[in-house]
Amino acid sequence: MSRASRARRIAVAAAYGGGGLGLLGAAATGVLIGEAKLARWAIRIPEDPVPECDGDYGTEYEGAPLTMAVLGDSSAAGMGAELPRQTPGALLASGLADILHRPVRLHCFAVVGALSADLHPQLDQALDVRPDVAVVLVGGNDVTHMTRPPVAVRHLSRVVERLRGAGAQVVVGTCPDLGTIRPIRQPLRWICRRWSRELAAAQTIGAVQAGARTVSLGDLLGPDFLAAPDEMFSADHFHPSPAGYAKAVAAILPTVASVVGGLGEPVGPEPVRMLHSLPEAAVAAADRAGTEVSAASEAPVGGRWAQLRRRVRLLAARPTDPRKPATMVSEPAAEQT
Repeated sequence: MSRASRARRIAVAAAYGGGGLGLLGAAATGVLIGEAKLARWAIRIPEDPVPECDGDYGTEYEGAPLTMAVLGDSSAAGMGAELPRQTPGALLASGLADILHRPVRLHCFAVVGALSADLHPQLDQALDVRPDVAVVLVGGNDVTHMTRPPVAVRHLSRVVERLRGAGAQVVVGTCPDLGTIRPIRQPLRWICRRWSRELAAAQTIGAVQAGARTVSLGDLLGPDFLAAPDEMFSADHFHPSPAGYAKAVAAILPTVASVVGGLGEPVGPEPVRMLHSLPEAAVAAADRAGTEVSAASEAPVGGRWAQLRRRVRLLAARPTDPRKPATMVSEPAAEQT
């Protein structure tokens, strides 16, 4: 079975309540279970609370604030960041304020350790603030807890549907590639890489069908971790450092700005666009971090089609104050493929 076919089957099972297509199968051996226990021991989760990043950003701009909600797990909450301004939520809010020239009011409801099934209480809180845009980062804990992919995707899809029904634009950062995490040893690391990418592809199908745009995180930090692990990852070697979060936000922010109409005419090189069937697009995105997938507005008759984009951007500078936004610049055209 091709990866696209398997991703489609997981999404179908999620839509119709199936719970099959488990993660482990024949690989559930004592060796893997033992490696998982060693990984949990090696990854020492900090006891310090995650910095609170809720508040108003871009207050130097005039106008009514745009409301943004962030939902998800520890990667959405910003575990590994030392200051509020270093969290993904703060970086997204300050960067978005700079693009829109408008204040952004941030509400972060993410919970450390959350599974996709744990998004619903966060959703209830988010709906109370009536967000204009919501960003969801989830999936890593579903892999480490061996949640069946259709179950995880079903919860995510329902959350997206409710947010869209409430009028919010939604961007989902799909499951990162846990195969890049060094405390996870082989062969478990190889298995985690396969599971992560499989879940990311299925998340893409479910989320796009529910009305969201997705951005693949994949092994976004992998090459940088190998080159400078002390810089890109925090002390637990599992969660990103402030520099790691800045890199992830640089991939997500252009899509967030796009869904709220903040980009207008492209600045710098035009992002590359490709048309695929949705399952093929989901698999292609899972293999390349920073790829956006959205429903195709113009597509051949019949079937479900999606559009791939590579919005390659960088955070030129992280704000020194949470009220001061970051600056966005485009990468040279030669960097886009």
